[in-house]
Amino acid sequence: MTSSISAWLWSERFWLPENVTWADLEQPPPGVEYPRMRHILYALPLAVGVFLLRMIFERLVAKPCAHILQIQAGVPRQAQPNAVLEKVYQSKTCPDTRLLEGLSKQMDWDERKIQRWFRVRRNQDRPSTQKKFCESMWRFTFYLGIFIYGIRHLWVSPWMWDTRQCWYNYPFQPLSPGQFNHYAAELAFYWSLMFSQFIDIKRKDFIIMLVHHLATIFLITFSYANNMLRAGTLVMCVHDASDIFLEAAKLANYAKYQRLCDGLFVVFSISFFFTRLIIYPFWVVYSVLIESWEIVGPYQAWWLLNGLLLVLQILHIIWFYLITRIAIKAIFKGKVAKDDRSDIESSSDEDIHSSSSKNPSQTLKPKDRSHTGNLNGDTHDH
Repeated sequence: MTSSISAWLWSERFWLPENVTWADLEQPPPGVEYPRMRHILYALPLAVGVFLLRMIFERLVAKPCAHILQIQAGVPRQAQPNAVLEKVYQSKTCPDTRLLEGLSKQMDWDERKIQRWFRVRRNQDRPSTQKKFCESMWRFTFYLGIFIYGIRHLWVSPWMWDTRQCWYNYPFQPLSPGQFNHYAAELAFYWSLMFSQFIDIKRKDFIIMLVHHLATIFLITFSYANNMLRAGTLVMCVHDASDIFLEAAKLANYAKYQRLCDGLFVVFSISFFFTRLIIYPFWVVYSVLIESWEIVGPYQAWWLLNGLLLVLQILHIIWFYLITRIAIKAIFKGKVAKDDRSDIESSSDEDIHSSSSKNPSQTLKPKDRSHTGNLNGDTHDH
């Protein structure tokens, strides 16, 4: 039973081009190493190390930087202890009208009072500005470091300048230490992000980001398994480039350097356009779709990979539309406009205590759910 499942899962007809078998890849020439699936398992213990490194970095580097910039952790207003409402909150943080009516009758409370309790309770669970600053600083440091590492190795690689080199003699292409380190670091980073979601404060985009991380892990693992490392490293570098500026803009936003935040966001928008809408489709996707067809020919895994890359390109177009709207506001209004979908809920005078109770931070959060324009949120796109 196990052998039949394994044979189905690792079908050569699916994974490999015509007339290529796993046995061919198991016997590389002397001094040459091909990617093997067991190699990528090293990313799992490495992910634990990345998570621990993040904890150390946030405590010893990011938090002192936040103090220097006078970004305080802040103490959110505590909701009045109530066992009945707390039990409901654990299953449904935003009660509907019918549930509000039932709770109002059960507790003899006014519905607006119950709504206020749920608002305060939701804000109580939201991360502080200092915590979000520390997380963004960690991601900024990782994206900057991994981009420099990746581009340093790609710069001297012939397939960066001639993408047809990605497919010559495919899949019999040797695995270099630089390629393996790049893949292992990226995969470990996304595994660590997925694990940390269950430990960190649960946020409203939890399910969306969980799916996002799983999809990213699948794509990295998939391209490694069938030795598309040359194209895969190009894809990862193209995406990391614009992420650097987004996280930098978030840091400026949390530190209340509004002009710097606006400028960095405009730079992010421009870099996103060139990397995701020009370089990615006309350089990387063109190579995977057209050049690989001409040199290698299509096979089942090839169709799946190209389908996923094209879906990603559609998402890039949608995200850029949302980003452009916010960038235009930043240019013509002089600041990044606050979006209605802020992750910190404010309330009116009747709901909290004062009509001057507003969210002090400027929030930027287009509904792409993949950190392509969320400066005060928790999502990140890849």
